[in-house]
Amino acid sequence: MGNNGWVTRPAASRAPRLDQVCAAAVEVARDSITEVDPDDVGEHVRAVAEGDRLVTHYFECRLAGYRGWQWGVTVTRVPRSRAVTVCETVLLPGSDALLAPGWLPWQERLKPGDLGPGDLLPTSPDDSRLTPGYVMSDDPAVEETSWELGLGRPRVLSREGRADTAQRWYDGDHGPQAAISTSAPPAARCGSCGFYLPLAGQLRQAFGACGNFYAPDDGRVVSADHGCGAHSETLVETGETPVDELRTVYDDSAVEAMSVSRAPGSVESAEPAEPYGHP
Repeated sequence: MGNNGWVTRPAASRAPRLDQVCAAAVEVARDSITEVDPDDVGEHVRAVAEGDRLVTHYFECRLAGYRGWQWGVTVTRVPRSRAVTVCETVLLPGSDALLAPGWLPWQERLKPGDLGPGDLLPTSPDDSRLTPGYVMSDDPAVEETSWELGLGRPRVLSREGRADTAQRWYDGDHGPQAAISTSAPPAARCGSCGFYLPLAGQLRQAFGACGNFYAPDDGRVVSADHGCGAHSETLVETGETPVDELRTVYDDSAVEAMSVSRAPGSVESAEPAEPYGHP
């Protein structure tokens, strides 16, 4: 507040005014794009004021593979001069331009199956999935294995590593939501299959390896509630009728006619005798 009692506010920054001399220098800006063939520079799109006597001209880019991109040429002039000077020339993406995916470190770009014969995949020293082998873990099976004589593994799976692994396996193609599992009979679960080989340690509660040569998961880790049509207790209907449900069959290939006596005076006595089969 000033001495006169009025409130003083900082002057609002005004938008730069479009310099008409620089805005009219469209052909000067176009001719400065010398990196490509002139046919690759399309129509003039717009002129934008960047500052006092500083204007950027935008042109369509017709280069193959650069759909939606624009050439940008910034020009300026000194006060009281009508000579326009080119400051810079750039190629910029527009709102609908095709852009390359964002850069990711190589560790984050790797996917299962990318590692081939002869490839090396170094593990970071501070990988949270691993813990030093001499650190006591909460899994007795891991501790026993890590201290086994002659094994000497410097690092073993940490609790976080085991949790990540279990979740990845459970959500993958060998978990309960896999297509082959959802289409299998409800009772055909790996945990009750004779070919199921449970893992050791805490992962034993939910995972094992499939040992069925004919199953698609043979040699792979599957969840206990995974399933397929090759379950050891799957029974196939043979189509044969059980013995106790067979109909009685008589052999009538050879029969002997026999007369049936009638009571004297009865109606049946006037009718011819009917033959009855007798083996």
